[in-house]
Amino acid sequence: MSAKPDMSASTDSAARAEHRLRPISFGTPAVHVERRDDGTIYLRPKAQLRDYPARITDRLHHWAAAAPDRVFMAERNAARSWRQITYAELLASSRRIASALLGRGLSTEKPVVILSGNSVDHALVAFGALYAGIPFCPVSPAYSLVSRDYGKLSYLMKLLTPGLVFADDATKFADALAVNVSFGTEIAASCGAVPGRDVTTLADLMATPLHPRLDAVHEAIGPDTIAKFLLTSGSTGNPKAVINTQRMICANQVMLRETLAFLKDEPPVIVDWLPWNHTFGGNHNIGLTLYNGGSMYLDEGKPMPGGIEETVRNLQEISPTVYFNVPKGYESLLPYLRDDAGLRKKFFARLHAMFFSGAALSAFVWNSLDELSVRETGYRVPMLTGLGATETAPFFMSVNPHTSRSGHVGLPVLGNDAKLVPNNGKLEVRARGPNVMPGYWRQPDITAKSFDEEGFYKMGDALKPADPDNFDAGFDFDGRIGEDFKLASGTWVSVGPLRARFVAACAPLARDVVIAGINRDEISALVVLDLDGCRLINPTLPHDDLAAAASDPLIVAAFRERFQKLVAGATGSSTRITRAVLLDAPLSIDRGEVTDKGSINQRAVLENRGALIEEIYSPAPPAQVITP
Repeated sequence: MSAKPDMSASTDSAARAEHRLRPISFGTPAVHVERRDDGTIYLRPKAQLRDYPARITDRLHHWAAAAPDRVFMAERNAARSWRQITYAELLASSRRIASALLGRGLSTEKPVVILSGNSVDHALVAFGALYAGIPFCPVSPAYSLVSRDYGKLSYLMKLLTPGLVFADDATKFADALAVNVSFGTEIAASCGAVPGRDVTTLADLMATPLHPRLDAVHEAIGPDTIAKFLLTSGSTGNPKAVINTQRMICANQVMLRETLAFLKDEPPVIVDWLPWNHTFGGNHNIGLTLYNGGSMYLDEGKPMPGGIEETVRNLQEISPTVYFNVPKGYESLLPYLRDDAGLRKKFFARLHAMFFSGAALSAFVWNSLDELSVRETGYRVPMLTGLGATETAPFFMSVNPHTSRSGHVGLPVLGNDAKLVPNNGKLEVRARGPNVMPGYWRQPDITAKSFDEEGFYKMGDALKPADPDNFDAGFDFDGRIGEDFKLASGTWVSVGPLRARFVAACAPLARDVVIAGINRDEISALVVLDLDGCRLINPTLPHDDLAAAASDPLIVAAFRERFQKLVAGATGSSTRITRAVLLDAPLSIDRGEVTDKGSINQRAVLENRGALIEEIYSPAPPAQVITP
C-alpha cells in the first residue's frame, strides 16, 4: 500500500487554506521519540491499541446478527442491475462452503488458490476458507490471462501446493488451469469448463450440508491461524507468499477504525475496483467494509480508456462515504467530475474522505479535486494517504487531514513502533507491531533477512522528518533504499525523489520513469509514457500504441521541452539526468518489470534492458536517445 509520493509537487497551501476542510472524526497519531547514540530513532504511539477479535469472521457473526439484511457486497449482473449479498446471506454461504472445504481435507499445506478477479463469488469462496481456518491465496488474473509463459503462476502453484483452485469462469481460465493445475488438484468454478478435466461448481460447494465439527473448527481459529497468503514480487520477480495471520488482519482493522474514526460515525459505503490480490484492495478495503458493517459495490471499471466509463456509471448511482483509489484513478476521473454536475453532486454528497496510495498524487489533480469539492459542498473533502506494505497488512503510518500533502506519510498508527536507522545519509524505516507478518511462506532464508535483531520488519523505504525539530509534524517519503545507487564518482543518487521530480516535470507525458546510471558518469532515464497524457498533446494517437507515441514528433518535442526545464533546475550530478529514452513497448509482467496494478520494479527493468542501457551510454547514441 505504500504511497510513493511526489516530493517536488506540494499543494498550494495558501490557496487551499481559503476553504476549510470538511470536519471528520479522526484519530491523529502522536508518538514518543527515543534517540540512540548511533543515530537510530524509535517512534512509539502514545496511546494503546484497543483489543481486537481473535478472528475476522467474528465481525461477520456480529453484523449478521445486528444488521442481517444490510448489503455487504454488490456487483453488476448481465442485466446491469446489482446482484447483492447481505450479511446474513454471506454468513450462511460461508458456513456451507467452509463445510465443503473441511470435508475435502484442505489445510495450510493444501490451501485454496483463487485465480479470478474481484467478484461476489470470489468473496464467497474467500470467506468460506476464512470460516474454516483454511488459508486462501488470491492470485492476479494477469498471471493467467496476460502472461504468455505462465512463469509466475507455475512457480506459485509449486510454492503453495493448493488442494483446490477456484476461477469464476473456468472457460476463461481454461488454458491456465489445464497447464498449471495437476490432475490431483480439484478445480472449482462458478461456471464454464476445462477440456479433459472435472470442474466442481460453486453451487455444489454451497449445497454441502454443514460439517459436524464446523462450529468447533471455527472456534479453534486464533490469532496465529494463517488467514491468507498475499503474493508480492521481489527484485527477481518471483512471487513471495506473505503470511497473513488473523492477528495481522484483525489488529490492522482496529488501527484503521481508530485512525479513520469517521468509520464509526456511519457504516462505510465504498465503490471499489482495487484488486483483491493486492493488500490495499484485499485487506484494507474489504476488511474495513466488513469490520465496520459497510457495503462494498464492486466496480468493474479501471483508470484507463474503456474502463473509467464504467467507474463513472457506478458513481452516478452510488454515493461513497469514503473513496479509495490510486493516483491514476483520480486523474482519470477528474474530467468527468469537472464536466458532469450530476456526477459531481452524487460523488461528493456524503463523502467523508478520499484516500490514495501506490504512487504520487500530483498537485494539479489534488488541487482540482479540492476546487470541485468546494464548488459542490463549500469545503474541501480531506485527502488521506500513508505508508504501508503487504507485510504490514497494510496500515502502518498515516497522515492526518490537516497536515496531509503530497509526499507526506505522517506517523505510525496505534500498535505500531517505527524504527529509523541511518543508512547512507537517509533514515531507513522499519516496522514492528501485531499487524506485521511472521514471514514468507516456505522461504525461511528470505524471512530471516527481512527482520533485524530486534524483530523489526525492514520495509526498504526511507523517510525524512517534515520538521527536523518537531517529529510530531510527521515524516515525508524519501525513496526506496534498494533503488539508490552510486555514480562512478562515488556520489549517491537518491532515486525516489529524483523519480518523483522527473514525473512531475514531464507531466502529463510520463507515467513513470526508471533511473539508470550505476557506476556511470551521468544519470539517464527510461521513460514509461502515459498514453492518456500523450493524447492531450496529440489527440490522434491510438489508445494502445506506445511505439507510435514514442516516435511521434509532437510528443518528442513536448517531452524535450519539459526535460530541458528539469535539467536546468538540477543542482549537481546526483540530480542531473543527461539522457532519456521513451520506451516504445510495454514493460513485461512475465519478466517481473511491472505488476498488474502498474507498479514498476526498477531493478528488474534495468537488469532486463542491459543492451538498451549500453546504447544510451555509447559515445554515439542512437537517434531515440533524447538529450536536453
